[in-house]
Amino acid sequence: MSDASSLATDASEAATPAAPVRTVPRAGWHTATVVAVHRETPTASRLELDVDGWPGNAAGQHLDVRLTAPDGYTATRSYSIASSGPSSRVVLAVDKLPDGEVSPFLVDEVRTGDLLEVHGPLGAFFVWEPDGRRSLSPAGRVRPVQLVAGGSGVVPLFAMAQAHAAADDLTPFRMLYSVRTPDDVYFADELMALAAASDAFRLDLVYTRRTPDGWPTPPGRIMREALAAAVIPAADRPLVYVCGSTGFVEQVASWLIELGHDAQSIRTERFGGT
Repeated sequence: MSDASSLATDASEAATPAAPVRTVPRAGWHTATVVAVHRETPTASRLELDVDGWPGNAAGQHLDVRLTAPDGYTATRSYSIASSGPSSRVVLAVDKLPDGEVSPFLVDEVRTGDLLEVHGPLGAFFVWEPDGRRSLSPAGRVRPVQLVAGGSGVVPLFAMAQAHAAADDLTPFRMLYSVRTPDDVYFADELMALAAASDAFRLDLVYTRRTPDGWPTPPGRIMREALAAAVIPAADRPLVYVCGSTGFVEQVASWLIELGHDAQSIRTERFGGT
């Protein structure tokens, strides 16, 4: 994600959570060594960190990165984690905000071997963890999971999809991913591989500015009718995770509720101002 603002997690968050909040590792400050860097999209980089003392993290959690200037000035921004599990290796995918204080450094300047200060893992609500059981609806049926991503908001949802595949979890997973162009798709190869490897995971892409050659629909933003056609129906009572810019998340969450989804089953994380 960009460093436009802190991440905000709210869900059409309700007093009674749709599923139990998992026990997540205790947060703390750590020194991270950058072990790999490569370009993710024209404006984003993927950073792989080896974090000393990292306790592991659940899919969907985030961390803070703190940079300190020679004069002592510090800037801290939150970034979603694109990986999960007990390993000390942590993957970030950072979108560059041209007037940002942290993301331009992380995207353009960071090199393998550099050290970063990180604080985390953070967040206990916008998480998904396989636990060997299928998520059940109040009626006792298997409860599917719908992921809805806008741009770099796919980062924590990618971690969930990967955790789902790694656990060979049979819970139906579906991802609706809105992105500007094919060049802007994060984790493109990995997402395609996940979709090809399992019938339990379905990927739906929506391009807002330019499509691949031969794409069946013209570019355009997700509208209410297209959302209704692409997501798991409300009648199936899915758990829904939505992540993206503030405007994207608020619009999608509003439409989902209009379409009959239970507000208590919608968890949101947004960036770009609260």
